[in-house]
Amino acid sequence: MIIKRPHPHVNPSGLVSIPYLHNWIYPSSNLVDLARHLSQIFGRDPPLYTRQSPNPNPNPNPNPNPNRPTNPNPQMDHTSMDNQRPPPPPRVSSGSSLGSPYGARYPPHQQQQQQQQRPSLSDDPNEVYRKNAINKILESVHGDVAALRKNREAEMEGMFSAQAVLRQREEVLAKGLREMQEEKEGLEQQLQMVLTNSDVLEEWVRENQGKPKMSSVDGVFEPCDVLSKQMLECTASDLAIEDVIYGFDKAVQEGSVPFDLYLKNIRSLSREQFFHRATAAKVRAAQMQAHVASMAARTSQYAL
Repeated sequence: MIIKRPHPHVNPSGLVSIPYLHNWIYPSSNLVDLARHLSQIFGRDPPLYTRQSPNPNPNPNPNPNPNRPTNPNPQMDHTSMDNQRPPPPPRVSSGSSLGSPYGARYPPHQQQQQQQQRPSLSDDPNEVYRKNAINKILESVHGDVAALRKNREAEMEGMFSAQAVLRQREEVLAKGLREMQEEKEGLEQQLQMVLTNSDVLEEWVRENQGKPKMSSVDGVFEPCDVLSKQMLECTASDLAIEDVIYGFDKAVQEGSVPFDLYLKNIRSLSREQFFHRATAAKVRAAQMQAHVASMAARTSQYAL
Protein backbone atom coordinates (compact mmCIF):
# COMPACT_ATOMS: atom_id res chain seq x y z
CA MET A 1 0.00 0.00 0.00
CA ILE A 2 1.31 3.43 -0.99
CA ILE A 3 0.15 6.84 0.30
CA LYS A 4 -1.33 9.04 -2.40
CA ARG A 5 0.68 12.21 -3.02
CA PRO A 6 -0.53 14.82 -2.64
CA HIS A 7 -3.52 14.07 -0.39
CA PRO A 8 -5.48 16.86 1.36
CA HIS A 9 -5.81 15.00 4.66
CA VAL A 10 -2.79 12.62 4.87
CA ASN A 11 0.85 13.71 4.68
CA PRO A 12 3.64 11.46 3.32
CA SER A 13 4.51 10.27 6.85
CA GLY A 14 0.95 8.99 7.42
CA LEU A 15 -0.27 11.77 9.76
CA VAL A 16 -4.03 12.30 9.38
CA SER A 17 -5.38 15.86 9.60
CA ILE A 18 -9.14 16.47 9.33
CA PRO A 19 -11.34 19.35 10.60
CA TYR A 20 -13.00 17.11 13.21
CA LEU A 21 -9.64 16.54 14.91
CA HIS A 22 -8.78 20.24 14.85
CA ASN A 23 -12.16 21.13 16.37
CA TRP A 24 -12.04 18.38 19.02
CA ILE A 25 -14.01 19.48 22.11
CA TYR A 26 -14.46 17.18 25.08
CA PRO A 27 -16.97 15.65 25.87
CA SER A 28 -19.05 16.37 22.75
CA SER A 29 -16.34 14.85 20.51
CA ASN A 30 -15.84 11.07 20.67
CA LEU A 31 -14.18 8.21 18.82
CA VAL A 32 -17.42 7.02 17.20
CA ASP A 33 -17.96 10.32 15.39
CA LEU A 34 -14.25 10.45 14.52
CA ALA A 35 -14.46 7.02 12.86
CA ARG A 36 -17.58 8.11 10.96
CA HIS A 37 -15.87 11.27 9.64
CA LEU A 38 -12.77 9.31 8.63
CA SER A 39 -14.93 6.75 6.82
CA GLN A 40 -16.79 9.47 4.90
CA ILE A 41 -13.67 11.43 3.94
CA PHE A 42 -11.53 8.42 2.97
CA GLY A 43 -14.51 6.88 1.14
CA ARG A 44 -14.64 9.92 -1.14
CA ASP A 45 -10.87 10.21 -1.52
CA PRO A 46 -8.90 7.09 -0.46
CA PRO A 47 -5.41 7.97 0.82
CA LEU A 48 -3.82 4.63 -0.24
CA TYR A 49 -3.45 2.71 -3.48
CA THR A 50 -1.70 -0.49 -4.58
CA ARG A 51 0.96 -0.71 -7.26
CA GLN A 52 0.53 -3.65 -9.67
CA SER A 53 3.54 -5.92 -9.61
CA PRO A 54 4.73 -7.21 -13.03
CA ASN A 55 3.74 -10.83 -13.81
CA PRO A 56 6.50 -13.36 -14.51
CA ASN A 57 7.29 -14.30 -18.12
CA PRO A 58 4.78 -16.79 -19.54
CA ASN A 59 5.69 -20.27 -20.64
CA PRO A 60 7.79 -19.89 -23.83
CA ASN A 61 6.46 -23.14 -25.27
CA PRO A 62 2.73 -23.29 -24.56
CA ASN A 63 0.77 -26.15 -26.00
CA PRO A 64 -1.92 -24.57 -28.17
CA ASN A 65 -3.77 -27.86 -28.56
CA PRO A 66 -3.88 -29.84 -25.30
CA ASN A 67 -5.96 -32.62 -26.92
CA ARG A 68 -3.39 -33.30 -29.61
CA PRO A 69 -2.08 -36.89 -29.52
CA THR A 70 1.52 -37.41 -28.67
CA ASN A 71 3.84 -38.21 -31.52
CA PRO A 72 6.00 -41.21 -30.79
CA ASN A 73 8.79 -39.69 -32.88
CA PRO A 74 10.34 -36.87 -30.83
CA GLN A 75 12.30 -35.48 -33.77
CA MET A 76 9.25 -35.18 -35.99
CA ASP A 77 7.24 -33.68 -33.15
CA HIS A 78 9.95 -31.11 -32.52
CA THR A 79 10.07 -30.22 -36.21
CA SER A 80 6.31 -29.87 -36.46
CA MET A 81 6.17 -27.73 -33.34
CA ASP A 82 8.87 -25.46 -34.72
CA ASN A 83 6.78 -25.03 -37.83
CA GLN A 84 3.59 -24.39 -35.87
CA ARG A 85 5.14 -22.02 -33.27
CA PRO A 86 3.72 -18.51 -33.66
CA PRO A 87 6.05 -15.59 -34.00
CA PRO A 88 7.00 -13.94 -30.71
CA PRO A 89 4.77 -11.00 -29.79
CA PRO A 90 6.21 -7.51 -29.56
CA ARG A 91 7.80 -6.79 -26.19
CA VAL A 92 5.75 -4.34 -24.15
CA SER A 93 6.76 -2.59 -20.95
CA SER A 94 5.94 -4.71 -17.90
CA GLY A 95 4.72 -1.72 -15.88
CA SER A 96 1.78 -1.00 -18.23
CA SER A 97 0.66 -4.55 -19.23
CA LEU A 98 -0.43 -7.79 -17.63
CA GLY A 99 0.67 -11.34 -18.42
CA SER A 100 -1.51 -13.58 -20.60
CA PRO A 101 -1.69 -17.37 -20.24
CA TYR A 102 -0.89 -17.65 -23.99
CA GLY A 103 2.25 -15.57 -23.89
CA ALA A 104 0.71 -12.37 -25.28
CA ARG A 105 0.52 -9.06 -23.44
CA TYR A 106 -2.45 -6.72 -23.79
CA PRO A 107 -3.15 -3.24 -22.52
CA PRO A 108 -5.23 -3.00 -19.35
CA HIS A 109 -8.39 -1.84 -21.16
CA GLN A 110 -8.29 -4.81 -23.56
CA GLN A 111 -7.83 -7.16 -20.61
CA GLN A 112 -10.87 -5.63 -18.85
CA GLN A 113 -12.92 -6.10 -22.02
CA GLN A 114 -11.85 -9.73 -22.20
CA GLN A 115 -12.77 -10.24 -18.55
CA GLN A 116 -16.19 -8.68 -19.16
CA GLN A 117 -16.72 -10.94 -22.18
CA ARG A 118 -15.92 -14.10 -20.21
CA PRO A 119 -18.96 -16.01 -18.94
CA SER A 120 -19.78 -15.45 -15.27
CA LEU A 121 -19.60 -18.35 -12.85
CA SER A 122 -22.58 -17.04 -10.86
CA ASP A 123 -24.97 -19.01 -13.06
CA ASP A 124 -24.44 -21.94 -10.73
CA PRO A 125 -27.50 -22.16 -8.37
CA ASN A 126 -25.33 -23.14 -5.44
CA GLU A 127 -23.06 -20.16 -6.03
CA VAL A 128 -26.05 -17.83 -6.33
CA TYR A 129 -27.56 -19.21 -3.13
CA ARG A 130 -24.25 -18.86 -1.31
CA LYS A 131 -23.82 -15.24 -2.42
CA ASN A 132 -27.40 -14.37 -1.49
CA ALA A 133 -26.94 -15.94 1.94
CA ILE A 134 -23.70 -14.04 2.46
CA ASN A 135 -25.33 -10.75 1.42
CA LYS A 136 -28.26 -11.39 3.73
CA ILE A 137 -25.96 -12.15 6.63
CA LEU A 138 -23.89 -9.04 5.91
CA GLU A 139 -26.99 -6.85 5.79
CA SER A 140 -28.21 -8.30 9.07
CA VAL A 141 -24.81 -7.81 10.68
CA HIS A 142 -24.58 -4.22 9.42
CA GLY A 143 -28.06 -3.49 10.75
CA ASP A 144 -27.20 -4.98 14.14
CA VAL A 145 -23.95 -3.01 14.24
CA ALA A 146 -25.76 0.25 13.39
CA ALA A 147 -28.41 -0.37 16.05
CA LEU A 148 -25.76 -1.31 18.59
CA ARG A 149 -23.78 1.81 17.73
CA LYS A 150 -26.85 4.02 18.23
CA ASN A 151 -27.55 2.39 21.57
CA ARG A 152 -23.96 2.82 22.67
CA GLU A 153 -23.98 6.45 21.55
CA ALA A 154 -27.14 7.09 23.57
CA GLU A 155 -25.57 5.37 26.58
CA MET A 156 -22.40 7.43 26.20
CA GLU A 157 -24.41 10.66 26.00
CA GLY A 158 -26.26 9.66 29.14
CA MET A 159 -22.99 8.86 30.87
CA PHE A 160 -21.53 12.22 29.84
CA SER A 161 -24.61 14.01 31.23
CA ALA A 162 -24.40 12.03 34.45
CA GLN A 163 -20.69 12.85 34.67
CA ALA A 164 -21.42 16.58 34.37
CA VAL A 165 -24.10 16.36 37.08
CA LEU A 166 -21.75 14.41 39.35
CA ARG A 167 -19.05 17.03 38.88
CA GLN A 168 -21.47 19.79 39.88
CA ARG A 169 -22.49 17.82 42.94
CA GLU A 170 -18.85 17.22 43.76
CA GLU A 171 -18.21 20.97 43.70
CA VAL A 172 -21.23 21.61 45.93
CA LEU A 173 -20.13 18.93 48.40
CA ALA A 174 -16.56 20.23 48.43
CA LYS A 175 -17.81 23.77 49.10
CA GLY A 176 -20.08 22.55 51.91
CA LEU A 177 -17.22 20.53 53.40
CA ARG A 178 -14.93 23.59 53.37
CA GLU A 179 -17.60 25.69 55.09
CA MET A 180 -18.12 23.00 57.73
CA GLN A 181 -14.36 22.82 58.34
CA GLU A 182 -14.19 26.60 58.77
CA GLU A 183 -17.18 26.54 61.12
CA LYS A 184 -15.58 23.73 63.10
CA GLU A 185 -12.36 25.71 63.47
CA GLY A 186 -14.32 28.77 64.65
CA LEU A 187 -16.23 26.69 67.21
CA GLU A 188 -12.99 25.17 68.46
CA GLN A 189 -11.55 28.65 68.97
CA GLN A 190 -14.67 29.74 70.86
CA LEU A 191 -14.47 26.59 72.97
CA GLN A 192 -10.87 27.37 73.86
CA MET A 193 -11.86 30.90 74.90
CA VAL A 194 -14.74 29.58 77.03
CA LEU A 195 -12.47 27.02 78.69
CA THR A 196 -9.87 29.71 79.38
CA ASN A 197 -12.48 32.03 80.92
CA SER A 198 -13.86 29.14 82.98
CA ASP A 199 -10.39 28.41 84.34
CA VAL A 200 -9.94 32.09 85.25
CA LEU A 201 -13.30 32.22 87.03
CA GLU A 202 -12.63 28.98 88.90
CA GLU A 203 -9.27 30.33 90.03
CA TRP A 204 -10.89 33.56 91.22
CA VAL A 205 -13.58 31.61 93.10
CA ARG A 206 -10.95 29.48 94.83
CA GLU A 207 -9.00 32.57 95.84
CA ASN A 208 -12.02 34.48 97.19
CA GLN A 209 -13.92 31.58 98.67
CA GLY A 210 -12.26 31.82 102.08
CA LYS A 211 -12.48 35.61 102.36
CA PRO A 212 -15.21 37.22 104.53
CA LYS A 213 -18.33 38.38 102.76
CA MET A 214 -18.80 42.10 102.18
CA SER A 215 -21.91 43.79 103.49
CA SER A 216 -22.17 46.22 100.52
CA VAL A 217 -21.73 45.49 96.86
CA ASP A 218 -20.34 48.97 96.28
CA GLY A 219 -17.31 48.08 98.31
CA VAL A 220 -16.18 45.54 95.76
CA PHE A 221 -14.92 48.21 93.36
CA GLU A 222 -12.35 50.54 94.86
CA PRO A 223 -11.19 53.48 92.70
CA CYS A 224 -7.46 54.00 92.51
CA ASP A 225 -7.56 57.80 93.11
CA VAL A 226 -9.90 60.68 93.94
CA LEU A 227 -10.59 61.61 90.32
CA SER A 228 -11.58 58.04 89.49
CA LYS A 229 -13.88 57.91 92.52
CA GLN A 230 -15.54 61.19 91.50
CA MET A 231 -15.86 59.95 87.90
CA LEU A 232 -17.53 56.74 89.13
CA GLU A 233 -20.03 58.70 91.27
CA CYS A 234 -20.93 61.09 88.40
CA THR A 235 -21.41 58.25 85.94
CA ALA A 236 -23.58 56.30 88.42
CA SER A 237 -25.75 59.36 89.12
CA ASP A 238 -26.10 60.09 85.38
CA LEU A 239 -27.25 56.53 84.60
CA ALA A 240 -29.61 56.50 87.60
CA ILE A 241 -31.29 59.73 86.45
CA GLU A 242 -31.56 58.25 82.93
CA ASP A 243 -33.41 55.24 84.36
CA VAL A 244 -35.79 57.49 86.33
CA ILE A 245 -36.58 59.56 83.21
CA TYR A 246 -37.29 56.34 81.28
CA GLY A 247 -39.67 55.25 84.08
CA PHE A 248 -41.51 58.59 83.93
CA ASP A 249 -41.87 58.21 80.14
CA LYS A 250 -43.51 54.81 80.53
CA ALA A 251 -45.76 56.11 83.31
CA VAL A 252 -47.03 59.10 81.33
CA GLN A 253 -47.68 56.85 78.30
CA GLU A 254 -49.79 54.55 80.45
CA GLY A 255 -51.55 57.50 82.14
CA SER A 256 -50.28 56.68 85.64
CA VAL A 257 -48.68 60.13 86.16
CA PRO A 258 -50.26 63.47 85.32
CA PHE A 259 -48.62 65.41 82.55
CA ASP A 260 -47.90 68.47 84.73
CA LEU A 261 -46.13 66.39 87.35
CA TYR A 262 -44.20 64.63 84.57
CA LEU A 263 -42.90 67.95 83.17
CA LYS A 264 -41.94 69.24 86.61
CA ASN A 265 -39.95 66.12 87.51
CA ILE A 266 -38.31 65.93 84.07
CA ARG A 267 -37.07 69.53 84.37
CA SER A 268 -35.57 68.85 87.82
CA LEU A 269 -33.97 65.56 86.79
CA SER A 270 -32.59 67.02 83.55
CA ARG A 271 -31.00 69.90 85.44
CA GLU A 272 -29.37 67.52 87.91
CA GLN A 273 -28.23 65.19 85.09
CA PHE A 274 -26.68 68.14 83.28
CA PHE A 275 -24.57 69.01 86.34
CA HIS A 276 -23.42 65.43 86.75
CA ARG A 277 -22.42 65.21 83.07
CA ALA A 278 -20.57 68.53 83.22
CA THR A 279 -18.71 67.36 86.32
CA ALA A 280 -17.84 64.08 84.58
CA ALA A 281 -16.47 66.00 81.57
CA LYS A 282 -14.26 68.14 83.82
CA VAL A 283 -13.05 65.07 85.70
CA ARG A 284 -12.26 63.33 82.39
CA ALA A 285 -10.22 66.36 81.26
CA ALA A 286 -8.35 66.42 84.59
CA GLN A 287 -7.62 62.68 84.25
CA MET A 288 -6.28 63.26 80.74
CA GLN A 289 -3.97 66.04 81.96
CA ALA A 290 -2.76 63.88 84.83
CA HIS A 291 -2.13 61.00 82.43
CA VAL A 292 -0.15 63.24 80.07
CA ALA A 293 1.88 64.62 82.98
CA SER A 294 2.69 61.12 84.25
CA MET A 295 3.78 60.07 80.74
CA ALA A 296 5.99 63.14 80.44
CA ALA A 297 7.52 62.40 83.83
CA ARG A 298 8.27 58.82 82.82
CA THR A 299 9.77 60.00 79.52
CA SER A 300 12.04 62.50 81.28
CA GLN A 301 13.05 59.81 83.75
CA TYR A 302 14.03 57.47 80.91
CA ALA A 303 15.87 60.31 79.19
CA LEU A 304 18.00 60.92 82.26
